[in-house]
Amino acid sequence: MQFDPALNDRKSVYKILTAAVIPRPIGWISSISKDNIPNLAPFSFFNVVGDDPPHVMFSAARSSGANKDTLNNVLSTKQFVVNMVTEDIVEQMNKTAEMVAADVNEFELAGLTPLESVMIKPFRVKESPITMECELVHHYELENHQYGGAVVVIGKIVMFHIDDDIMLEDFKIDMDNYKPVSRLAGANYSRMGEIFTVNRK
Repeated sequence: MQFDPALNDRKSVYKILTAAVIPRPIGWISSISKDNIPNLAPFSFFNVVGDDPPHVMFSAARSSGANKDTLNNVLSTKQFVVNMVTEDIVEQMNKTAEMVAADVNEFELAGLTPLESVMIKPFRVKESPITMECELVHHYELENHQYGGAVVVIGKIVMFHIDDDIMLEDFKIDMDNYKPVSRLAGANYSRMGEIFTVNRK
C-alpha cells in the first residue's frame, strides 16, 4: 500500500505518522509570557538534536494559523525549560494538555510545584527528575501548509538538573528509578519495556 500525504486529509496523515514513529519522548515545555504568566504544555514532536553543544527541539502545531501559548512565549522571551515525564507524573502532564486560556497557570491547574531556574526565567517542574533550561537559537515554520502547519523550535541547553536518586556513576541514568514515559498513537503511552543490547564493532 502506498499513501501520498498530498492526496489525503490531515487527520489520516496524522494518524499514520504518529502510529509509525513510536515511541516518542515527551517534551514537557515550561515557558513564561511577557506578562510573567507561567505556562506548561507537553509536546510529543520532541527530541535531542546534538551534544556539541547540547541542543533539543520541539515542534508546535498551529491551528487555523494561531500559535500555541508556548510558542508565543518562547518566541517572545527566547527561553524555555524541558521537563521530562515519568510514570509518577503522567496524569499531571495530561492535565496540562488541556486547551485553556492564555492567562491560566498550568502549574496550578495540574497541582505541580514551580521551581526557579538558574540561568533563565521560566520555572521548572519540581516533580520532574530531569529538567533542562534552554535558550532559543532557531525556529523554522514548515512551508506549503494547508491548515496552519507547525513551527520547529531549537534550543541550546544551558543547564541540566538531575535528581540524585536517578544518577549513577560515570553520568549514567538509573532507568529503574527514572521510569520515563513515551508517547504512542492516540491516547496511548508506554513505559520502559525490555532492554537489550546490540554492540557496535
